Amino acid sequence: MRIRKVRSIACPIALVLLFAAPLRAHDPGLSTTHVDVGRGTLAVTLGFAPNDVRVLLPEAARSPSPTWSASDFDAAAPYLRELATGLVEIRAGAGALPWTEVSVSLASGNSVIFRLVCARPPASRLVLRSLVMEQLPPGHRDFVSAADERGNTLLEKLASANDPDTVLSLPAGQAGPAAASEGHTPSFWGFLELGIAHIWTGYDHLLFLFGLLAVCRSFRSIVAIISCFTLAHSITLALATLSVVNLPSPIVEPMIAASILYVGIENLVRRGAEPRGRWAITFAFGLIHGFGFASVLRELGVGSNGHGLAMPLFTFNLGVEFGQITIASIVLPIVWQWRKNPAFIRRGVPILSGFVAAAGLYWLLERTVF
Repeated sequence: MRIRKVRSIACPIALVLLFAAPLRAHDPGLSTTHVDVGRGTLAVTLGFAPNDVRVLLPEAARSPSPTWSASDFDAAAPYLRELATGLVEIRAGAGALPWTEVSVSLASGNSVIFRLVCARPPASRLVLRSLVMEQLPPGHRDFVSAADERGNTLLEKLASANDPDTVLSLPAGQAGPAAASEGHTPSFWGFLELGIAHIWTGYDHLLFLFGLLAVCRSFRSIVAIISCFTLAHSITLALATLSVVNLPSPIVEPMIAASILYVGIENLVRRGAEPRGRWAITFAFGLIHGFGFASVLRELGVGSNGHGLAMPLFTFNLGVEFGQITIASIVLPIVWQWRKNPAFIRRGVPILSGFVAAAGLYWLLERTVF
């Protein structure tokens, strides 16, 4: 009997380990493009995660590590400088502006920073276009912003492969406050979309929630679980974005995976019964997941200068909540319908819990050992 129970748990775990390899736990990538509009120059600063840069490099220059050391960067530097001028272009009329300065550096946060400078033309309409968006994973987003020499924000937009062009209109001959920009996407909707996209493609966050909710037996417990998770990750999202508390990604990501593994194993041990006091575990692990959410806003530079923090923080979090509630409203009625069948309680819940545990184990190994 004991051997049979072990097999019932081991089989789904083994299957998930086989099929989970292609699954990635986070959104398909986020880069940044910032344009400093001076009186005589345009300076474009682009930030990419090493994983995204790796896709754009030739095979010989690709580091096997998801994070780059100084030696990794030095080895790839010639290829990066060659890549730099093909990342983006600025058009004034029919022709692209030539770059007069090009530099590449590795930031302390393990981001690859490209800086391109060109002379500012007299034209009042500039078109900024990403040249590599289609080479990046589907769903990749680029947060484009522009500022004048006094630091006034001229433009904020989330660009994608479906919308790679950013149009910036300025009064001719000066870098003063911007006129209305064609193609301008209000930052409120941009951060809302970013929050929704992050939770919908953040498979680890979704699987953690699914593992928690799969054994809930009442609407009250569902509300408690979602509320605790929301409150917890909202706290650490704000604290981390403000740099009050910071945990590095090599610590946060394995802890997120460990939270998924724990929930799956607890479900198996409890044989599908709802554990008492699960709201407390949800709150504790929700604090960890909040640091994962905050990494997105930090990559965009939100909170770095202390200005304009409230809107992106609130709107991004609102997008996350909308996304997770939408997923829950679709999945939970199906699970509840299944739970009416006693056979699902005996076999289905253990299989689903085994899937959750196996995925958590796979991600934990991927983020530590591999």
